[in-house]
Amino acid sequence: MTISLTSCILISSVKYLAFLALLTVSAAQAQQRPLDIQGHRGCRGLMPENTIPAMRRALDLGVTTLEMDAAISQDGQVLLSHDPYLNADFAYRPDGQPLTKEEGKALRLYSLPYAEIRRYDVGSHGNPKFPQQQKLLTYKPLLAEVIDSAEAYAKRTHRPAPYYNIETKTTPAGDGLNHPAPEEFVRLLLAVVKAKGIQDRVIIQSFDPRTLNVVHRTQRRLRTALLVENQDGLEKNLQRLSFRPSIYSPHYKLVTPDLVQACHQQRMQVIPWTVNTPAEAAQLLQQQVDGLITDYPDLVPGH
Repeated sequence: MTISLTSCILISSVKYLAFLALLTVSAAQAQQRPLDIQGHRGCRGLMPENTIPAMRRALDLGVTTLEMDAAISQDGQVLLSHDPYLNADFAYRPDGQPLTKEEGKALRLYSLPYAEIRRYDVGSHGNPKFPQQQKLLTYKPLLAEVIDSAEAYAKRTHRPAPYYNIETKTTPAGDGLNHPAPEEFVRLLLAVVKAKGIQDRVIIQSFDPRTLNVVHRTQRRLRTALLVENQDGLEKNLQRLSFRPSIYSPHYKLVTPDLVQACHQQRMQVIPWTVNTPAEAAQLLQQQVDGLITDYPDLVPGH
């Protein structure tokens, strides 16, 4: 009997998924707590990123936490967006015409009122970097709207109330240009969190230690996560903060058994990003990470 290459790949994928399922159970048991599966930008690999449909699909796939990016509009509204501008890779004008990269970058969110931002289509044409992503007409939503939708959807579908991992998209160079200064950014963000009553189910994460320091100074009981993509090492990165965060969140290629052990010794969880293959997930779970941030929550069985 001849087995096609496609069949071999399928068989291998099934074996990987079965292996990952076993590791998921064993890792969770070993750590005496559930594994935190976080849908990156909702589930960017499957739905338009940072949109309500992406968050609902992630909940359907059983994620623990909805991961998302926060930006600020000209009129002080907190909305979801990874980029500080309208990304021409997937954002289209209200009249359906494409944007050039230069035009998109000129449309800075912090220079536009939210009502104008909302008019742009960020889903109908998909994202060339994610060919599996479903194409549908959608927009950049307000954070408050996302929370309301997720809470209602979880209740309607009899799912546990989700957690939220919200990244502050700030840099020193962007202050006053792409976003307000850290104190104002955090004030606007936490006002939404407080108004929606999700303080016990929220993580504020950032590459920018300034916003995390503000969060810790103003709302110490909120969980925080330091995002890391450099090779400076644990201690040097932690020195950029005035406190120990709840979570150390490195790029997945930076994770080692020694790093996980060192973080656990300091009572920090390790939740790497962005883990998009069963093989990568299996390796990280063997190292006893506390969770995974992924564009493809459907690759993690049982979640």
